[in-house]
Amino acid sequence: MGPDLTIAEVRLTPVLVADPPLLNTQGVHQPYTPRLIVEIVTADGVSGVGETYGDTAYLALARPLAEALAGSRVCDVNALPALAARVCGDPPEVTSADAVDAGGLRGAQTAGKLRLSVVSAFEVACLDALGKALGLPVHALLGGRVRDEVDYSAYLFYRWTGHPGGAGEPDDWGAALDPAGIVAQARRFVREHGFTSFKLKGGVFPPDQEVAAIRALADAFPGRPLRLDPNGAWSVETSLKVAGELDGVLEYLEDPTGSTAGMAEVAAGTDMPLATNMCVTRFAEIPEAFRRGAVQVVLSDHHYWGGLLATRELAAVCRTFGVGLSMHSNTHLGISLAAMTHVAAVVPNLDHACDSHYPWQTEDVITERHVFEDGRLAVSDLPGLGVELDRDRLARLHRRWLDDDGSLRDRDDAAAMRAAEPDWSPGRW
Repeated sequence: MGPDLTIAEVRLTPVLVADPPLLNTQGVHQPYTPRLIVEIVTADGVSGVGETYGDTAYLALARPLAEALAGSRVCDVNALPALAARVCGDPPEVTSADAVDAGGLRGAQTAGKLRLSVVSAFEVACLDALGKALGLPVHALLGGRVRDEVDYSAYLFYRWTGHPGGAGEPDDWGAALDPAGIVAQARRFVREHGFTSFKLKGGVFPPDQEVAAIRALADAFPGRPLRLDPNGAWSVETSLKVAGELDGVLEYLEDPTGSTAGMAEVAAGTDMPLATNMCVTRFAEIPEAFRRGAVQVVLSDHHYWGGLLATRELAAVCRTFGVGLSMHSNTHLGISLAAMTHVAAVVPNLDHACDSHYPWQTEDVITERHVFEDGRLAVSDLPGLGVELDRDRLARLHRRWLDDDGSLRDRDDAAAMRAAEPDWSPGRW
């Protein structure tokens, strides 16, 4: 007889993870950010893990899905989206163009996006458990890898030395608030992780200051791929101006303006490739964006799209229409990075190095941290994702969540910024 793939138990563990004071157009990262760890245990005692956002809206959807999964099989991942739609219900719909999801800076938050982000963690946990039960790595369950290593890019941020009032966990990075600070940060990323491409999170300062930072990076690292991402903070006019100034310098410009219509207008006025993780975050948004030529690179994210299988489907659509593909990152731990690496390994058309916040995260819930070599991660051939939970670390980060008064259980970069600068408002140029 083969292994019993019946789901006997689902464990949900929300955690609060230390986060540095990284700046973006929505404000500043809080001292701790919420994540949710999903663990699925089979009748044979094999466990698989997944990870996603841990804000209260995600938890509210995850709990009924966890209850409903008992008695299902870990191999039945195609049924997860329909099951979630049936048992979870919808949180209040938030569709205002200004209601950007701060957790991933992915455009307006909607009920459907929230639900898919929850499904993604359950799907990854199921695939991890299935791989362990069968003795196969997750990439084999997805059809087999086409590369042995996955390239990642250094993710550069404007940042403060520390959180106001000494909150959070101290680090030794120091402030980065000008071109020299950004270049120094990039040099450290190269020294410690070997990255060979660089992405700067923009939308923090007036565009001319961020253009200067990109030029300083180009001088410091000649010929290396560079990206700039202001998360939709600029007008079409400003976007075109920056695209002209950085023509031949940037690999691509990411989400310079905040709508498909605006992106299409920018794309029509420049030869600079435009990338997005804000305008195209679900399949229903693809037809308009591709028809209008609004984006030339889609930054996939298995959390957004509902899991690894949907990410592979997205890759096929992009390949069909000649649109480039790479991978977006959120403030993730080692479980999500392992999942990203497995799915990145199986898509033929991975056209650019993937993003990753991981070097900024000093805490984790796995026994061995991932190690970048020359900016790459080797694709694991161990069963499942190739990671194991460190239960002591998990318990410690969960205790932090339990001890919190509720103020940190929902990520709110704007509130964190206003706690330091009461009159702050998002920059729009």
